[in-house]
Amino acid sequence: MKETRAFLTSIGLPPGDAYDLPTSEKRFRDGGQYRFEVPGIQGPGTMKALLEALDSYGQFIHRVTQTKGIMILSDEEISAMVALADKWQVELVLAIGPRATYDTSASIHTSEGQRMGYRLRGQEQIVRAIEDVKRAANLGCRAFLVYDEGCLWVLNETRKAGEIPSECRFKVSAHCGHGNPCSAKLLETTGANSINPVRDIQLQMLGAIRQAIDIPLDVHTENPASSGGFIRHYEVPEMIRVAAPIYLKTGGSVAKTHSWESTESDAVKRAKQVMLVQRVINTYFPEATGSEKGVLR
Repeated sequence: MKETRAFLTSIGLPPGDAYDLPTSEKRFRDGGQYRFEVPGIQGPGTMKALLEALDSYGQFIHRVTQTKGIMILSDEEISAMVALADKWQVELVLAIGPRATYDTSASIHTSEGQRMGYRLRGQEQIVRAIEDVKRAANLGCRAFLVYDEGCLWVLNETRKAGEIPSECRFKVSAHCGHGNPCSAKLLETTGANSINPVRDIQLQMLGAIRQAIDIPLDVHTENPASSGGFIRHYEVPEMIRVAAPIYLKTGGSVAKTHSWESTESDAVKRAKQVMLVQRVINTYFPEATGSEKGVLR
């Protein structure tokens, strides 16, 4: 394996997983090592309940992510979520949809077919996905959750051509199934602004991915029951140290599935999870630097 490891090193990739868990010296633009993201917030009512609950804890976050798809939201709902994001100074990420689960695919609903993730079937779905982004961008959204690598590539071309605002940002979903430095490098090269690796990624794997790319990693601190249900709060200090800059995706264990229709009560529970993760950071890695409120780039 020596020759293979040497070749990987020669092209700027780590020779293997980073079992020595080296400290990442990379940072967000503002110097922060970590930021908080709460996923699975599907509409304005739940978003408002989440942000108000965080205020009650004296806690803030940097991102709110909707996961069910832009196509299920009305213009009024998108505008309301954009307004809430502006008021609370958080980045709103809307998921691109349509996608395979909303299409006429039968295989996506089988145990084997689910391996395709939420990738798009046919060029018409690409057209519809671009239209989804254009619609939300016209209503003020500037960040989008992408489930398909080809869609990421063409959206990056769309952004470069000025067909959508240049400040639009693309976050790659864990449901694409990526978990190694080569895949991460490909996604960064293709236009990703942050990458969510597979949910059960281990620390040494995170360390290797961090060596390969500069953009932020989005890492689940906990998960819905449908993807394991595990809670990794005590690993968070090492996640930050090894993988900075990192978005800590928190609150997922409140949900049963990825696209769970969170209630306002669920949103309050998700806010509590953010506070609990912040407690772990304050206790076991107090020197870690979080981004300030309202710093979104």
